[in-house]
Amino acid sequence: MRTADGRSRETTVKHHGARRIAVLAVVAFALAGCSASDELSTLMAVASVNSAERGPLMYAETVDAGITIPAVPPARLPAHLQRRVVSTPFAIRQFDPGTIVVDTGRRYLYLINDDGTSRRYGIGVGRAGFSWTGDATIKAKRKWPSWHPPKEMQERDPYAAEWASGMPGGLDNPLGARALYLFDGNRDTLYRLHGTNDPSSIGKAVSSGCVRMINQDIIDLFNHTPIGTKVVVLGEPQLDVDEIGKFFSSLLNG
Repeated sequence: MRTADGRSRETTVKHHGARRIAVLAVVAFALAGCSASDELSTLMAVASVNSAERGPLMYAETVDAGITIPAVPPARLPAHLQRRVVSTPFAIRQFDPGTIVVDTGRRYLYLINDDGTSRRYGIGVGRAGFSWTGDATIKAKRKWPSWHPPKEMQERDPYAAEWASGMPGGLDNPLGARALYLFDGNRDTLYRLHGTNDPSSIGKAVSSGCVRMINQDIIDLFNHTPIGTKVVVLGEPQLDVDEIGKFFSSLLNG
């Protein structure tokens, strides 16, 4: 019996059988260094933390230092950009626990834990021509920081020029509720991880190069990040476990 493309059905079955064997062999090789018990522990940790943290209270209205931070309606922040604990993506597992990895291409920031999981946050990144990649160290942290726009920004942005002497901290301040300052050695890179009151900017490339997060999220990151934390800012999208799964599925079902 022949298939629609003229091949015998026996040949087609053998073809798909060989493909499945090859794919399963690749999967087995990729997972050879992984312990099933370790993977199960990671999944249980993810489920436990997410069930405790996620929900309407995560982005509820809150008062911080006498300032009321508005709630973030779920509809204004897509589910995939909301804070959660995930299994650390394969592509960034080489980094040490405690490292912050910024995946600008996918609009995610990861804080790597020591149990195979990471805290993942949705972020907004620099627009074309203002993005930055590389390694840095957090050498300063500020609550409700003042904003001092760099001279270059003042020259191209009239609004920034109005605040050449600095804008006090508060809800209208572009740095939001918290700021983490990135240094290259002892040199201030002028890039920050900071808050924002604009949920619509998360997941987009709209800033002047800094990484922005919902105020509730930057507070959470601030509380989990000591001075001296290493930050790795990646430019190109990183291949993650979900994509690997989809790739293998396409091979099996193709």
